[in-house]
Amino acid sequence: MLILAIESSCDDTAAAVVAAPDQVQANIISSQFDVHAPFGGIVPELASRAHIEAIWPVVTRALTEAGASLDDIELVAATQGPGLVGSLLVGFTFAKALALVKNIPCVGVDHMAGHLLSAHLGSPAPAFPYTALVVSGGNTSLFTVNNYTDFKCIGRTRDDAAGEAFDKVAKLLGLGYPGGPAVSRLAGTGDPRAISFPRAWLDKDSLDFSFSGLKTSVVNTVNRYRQKKIPVPTEDICASFEEAVVEVLVEKTLLAARKNDHRAVILGGGVASNKRLRGQLAKRCESNGLKLHVPEPVFCTDNAAMIALAGYYRFMRDEILQPDDDAYSRSPLN
Repeated sequence: MLILAIESSCDDTAAAVVAAPDQVQANIISSQFDVHAPFGGIVPELASRAHIEAIWPVVTRALTEAGASLDDIELVAATQGPGLVGSLLVGFTFAKALALVKNIPCVGVDHMAGHLLSAHLGSPAPAFPYTALVVSGGNTSLFTVNNYTDFKCIGRTRDDAAGEAFDKVAKLLGLGYPGGPAVSRLAGTGDPRAISFPRAWLDKDSLDFSFSGLKTSVVNTVNRYRQKKIPVPTEDICASFEEAVVEVLVEKTLLAARKNDHRAVILGGGVASNKRLRGQLAKRCESNGLKLHVPEPVFCTDNAAMIALAGYYRFMRDEILQPDDDAYSRSPLN
């Protein structure tokens, strides 16, 4: 079965062609960095307009790279939510219309499900059940993953997502957009112990996250330097901030794996590309006898290949979209 998948939940227009269940024939991603960079963040209206312009060229490119045509496609999968509604509707409506015209089934996929299964696009794939940490600009959550369609959220952020905190710190320091990679680059030349930023552990044994207090602490620290007209130690601030985020993410993930009595952990979402997070989680998993699975960087960020994979297993459960089914902004999985 050849699957055409579409992802447009935020600011990336993506299309993939996948031979079921997980053989990626093409995986195309069109980013909107240049569109949103002047504003220091994503502007929803501009994002949806850019999706409209990009959707057909991206789908065409994916089909061409896969050596396929629309007549070869047997299933269409599209992100149904969560995300920016205007962005979601572009890809979701396109997918439904295409499926109706070609008289083939269409499935809606939860974006979070894609991230939870993204490690299965690599080899070796993790064995079920496992504990999953999804970290991105919009989500920071821990899940128990029992199989391809059975997920249970066991921890979530109570305020900012980790990726959102990275972007806000980058904006504060004038590092541009997207901010996460810029903060990480500078962190590599800074001292992670230079500034003692707070770690929000919350209640005893809590698997929830909170990064708003850390973000405020960074703001206050930067303001103190500026008020005293002292050069801001940008590298040290980035390194110390990154270390505070990574430590909490790693320790709570290990706690979740122990509570679940799982031997495998997967890391997904855009922030999974962060080298410090990947390195520290790998180190701590190894010392605790856990197997860590991290997708290739291209499958960590928003992509359509993971939507195809998750969509195939929804199709196998006969969870087919109806013409009047709508997109949603918040994930029922959280």
